[in-house]
Amino acid sequence: MNMENFIQQNPWIIFIIIAWALPWKGVALWKAARLGQKRWFVALLVVNTLGMLEILYIFIFSKRKSASESKDKESSVGTPLTQ
Repeated sequence: MNMENFIQQNPWIIFIIIAWALPWKGVALWKAARLGQKRWFVALLVVNTLGMLEILYIFIFSKRKSASESKDKESSVGTPLTQ
């Protein structure tokens, strides 16, 4: 049985795949946009990995970047401006 026949006999699988991947993609794109990560945004938008890349981005890659950025912001909060 080839893939085309399988999908024709079980069309509900397409809906399950869409219902799984769409929320992950939406959250990952939202996080990338909020963090100003344009390259990640484009990669997440173009590449379709059925949610795997999006899950990795949400739980691993966006955490690393935001944690280092927050440390930079904390260190610069109390410093006076010099002219």
